[in-house]
Amino acid sequence: MPDAEHVSIWMRPERPARGPKPVYSRAQITEAAIRIADAEGLEAATMRRIAAEIGAGAMSLYRYVPSRDDLVELMADRLMGEIDVEGMPSGDWRADLTRYANEWRAMWLRHPWIAAVQRSLPGFGPSQLLLIERLMGVLDAFVSIDENLALMAMLNSYIEGNVREEISSAGEFRRSGLSESEWMARSHSYVDRLVKSGEYPIFTKIVMEARHPHLSRDEQFRYGLQRVLDCIAAALPSTAESPVSAHREGREEQDGPGQAGRRPFKRA
Repeated sequence: MPDAEHVSIWMRPERPARGPKPVYSRAQITEAAIRIADAEGLEAATMRRIAAEIGAGAMSLYRYVPSRDDLVELMADRLMGEIDVEGMPSGDWRADLTRYANEWRAMWLRHPWIAAVQRSLPGFGPSQLLLIERLMGVLDAFVSIDENLALMAMLNSYIEGNVREEISSAGEFRRSGLSESEWMARSHSYVDRLVKSGEYPIFTKIVMEARHPHLSRDEQFRYGLQRVLDCIAAALPSTAESPVSAHREGREEQDGPGQAGRRPFKRA
């Protein structure tokens, strides 16, 4: 049943109209929570722990941040503020969206706990609103608002899906105590048996021919991002296409020499 009494944290005044002057600020509390989450994970950022971090009483923090959900909302919006969208739209939509994608990925990798925060329902905090204005403004002159929303959803799904997998893989390798190359070496015998069986021709093709798994994480991200941007380009009028030279240079960087001969596994 909907909570009729719910009031967004963004509608609550930080400083009460009456009573003593606040000793702390929401920004101080949020920054302390982020420091703890970065070091120990989101679960560690409790009100009690944050209070100890800033030298306050745990119960006193509820005067500033009424609930755990409000705290997470403040933390998430603060991280969105790390995504640099200054100067967007610049007039080069492809460069703007590439920059945004790289900024978002870098932010998530700095703060991997954000992957545990479900942000399906937007809170419309100040950083998120600025991001919406700048990012949606990149394609606003070329497509309808509905088309813009659909294209941004496609881009955001690629970025988030990619970086979630990157964070998850890093966690699995960390828990296993193996590096990525050590894990692949351990899997060699089984993979070689699958290839020799002749029962999995597509899997065999991946093992013997695919170079994408051997690209660095940065290269994999750029490769996929360029394909997503190509899809966006197909939905835009031809006059909206960014300078071809920058696009070609990006492709040459990804598809350059020295990659095609790499193989995930070598058969005995």
